[in-house]
Amino acid sequence: MINIRTEEEIELLRQNNELVSQTLAEVAKIIRPGIATRVLDRRAEEFIRDHGAKPGFLGYNGFPASLCVSVNDTVVHGIPSGYELRDGDIVSVDCGTYMHGYYGDSAFTFGVGEVPPAVQRLLEVTRESLELGIEAAVEDARVGHIGHAVQAYAERNGYTVVRELVGHGLGRNMHEDPEVPNYGLRGVGPKLRAGMVICIEPMVNMGSKNVYQDSDGWAIRTRDGKPSAHFEKAVVIRSGKAQQLTTFAYIDEVLQRLNN
Repeated sequence: MINIRTEEEIELLRQNNELVSQTLAEVAKIIRPGIATRVLDRRAEEFIRDHGAKPGFLGYNGFPASLCVSVNDTVVHGIPSGYELRDGDIVSVDCGTYMHGYYGDSAFTFGVGEVPPAVQRLLEVTRESLELGIEAAVEDARVGHIGHAVQAYAERNGYTVVRELVGHGLGRNMHEDPEVPNYGLRGVGPKLRAGMVICIEPMVNMGSKNVYQDSDGWAIRTRDGKPSAHFEKAVVIRSGKAQQLTTFAYIDEVLQRLNN
């Protein structure tokens, strides 16, 4: 069942996704070579709880952490660990919150230190494909319009799109209908109605689109070991233009400050 949210519900979802956006920016402040990914997880959990929410991922279907931290060839669902980030790594940080009966969910892929230009381009294209997907997410379009926008842009730039993992509705549950693939055809799939809240989250690979699940039962990795990038925002379907509940502005401010 696809839910149409009231404005009161959308406000609670906005508050959650605002907190997720701020949490990712807090994590951005400490990403550097030599830091263990479990330290990122601890910082996120502290920040979320300090702001009156619970980590949305912790315990979700048994997941053991507050963040999914996915390095290099890990597409999504990486478990934070003692692994210390290295110069040239990329790391996708996926964060969720639960507050006032609703969820927030967003992801951003960071470069660590000096990232090779070809990998940096992967990050740029994946983020741009997300924005194109959001542009396609308008009332009376269909889910396929979103996937087509993401896929066409990624493939035009020489990358591939993961098929096994998709975006989703967001509300009282972390994952709700409809599924929002990052590939597809215009005019195909459920119709987008005003008031629907969905997460759009391109997962784009430098090499093959093929992936596999790690032996830990969580991490999804590229079959060929090449890097993968992941960006995610929550949006409300409106007429004319989607309303973004997630913002990367806080992250961009932190990164700009760190790079100056």
